[in-house]
Amino acid sequence: MNTAEVPLVSVLMTSYNKEKYIAEAIGSVLASSYENLELIIVDDRSQDRTVEIAAGFSAKDPRVRLFVNEQNLGDYPNRNKAASYARGKYIKFLDADDLIYSYGLEVMVRSMLQYPEAGFGLSANVDAHQPFPVCIDPLTAYRENFSGQAHFNRAPGSSIIRLDAFNKVGGFSGARMIGDYEFWFKIARYFKMVKFPFDLYWNRIHDEQESKSAYAKNYPALRSAVLREALDHPDCPMPEEERKKQKIKMKLVPIYWAIKKIIP
Repeated sequence: MNTAEVPLVSVLMTSYNKEKYIAEAIGSVLASSYENLELIIVDDRSQDRTVEIAAGFSAKDPRVRLFVNEQNLGDYPNRNKAASYARGKYIKFLDADDLIYSYGLEVMVRSMLQYPEAGFGLSANVDAHQPFPVCIDPLTAYRENFSGQAHFNRAPGSSIIRLDAFNKVGGFSGARMIGDYEFWFKIARYFKMVKFPFDLYWNRIHDEQESKSAYAKNYPALRSAVLREALDHPDCPMPEEERKKQKIKMKLVPIYWAIKKIIP
């Protein structure tokens, strides 16, 4: 890509103490078959060699732009910060400890270009009625999510988002750990969603992830709060009767699991 050109896609990589993984993550982006991109790395005041390693790539490849925050922002506020630097029409989050397959970005971009009216895309389960990519409206996205498709149980790496849509809904709220789950409900209220396959990136599992932290015990309560807010929101696309049914199901689930503990 010529540095004077505006890239179609801004890959956003936020980092904090990821010296063990970030070189592989950056390398996977630069090896993408889709080339009309920029890679924006925003470091959140790492205490290790993360910035030094990232700077080595930015010095060699003009597509890589490195920023270091003046103070630690935290996970989701830092994602918003990264989006503020984006020049592309689409933003693609990739964590500094994950990898994107060489074909992953191209599949996501081509899927979105096929449906320019869509505001975001997510990896989804196979659609029995038509091949990927598939574009669905807000009501369908909500209905499928609550009927077992669980579209919104996705990490940011499973997504690609139109930058103007991201900005219009205000980006991530900043809520710890639950920010991605919360965001999919928010953007899906107002924008169509494109479904494309899984296995476009590799989500690395390791002991330093927040999902392994003590704070993770709060996740079930955080998730329930997001679901209640989504169903109570005045712009929820589901009819009131369907919302009521989902709220009843939410109340019954804890009872079901309590019984399962008593009667296996």
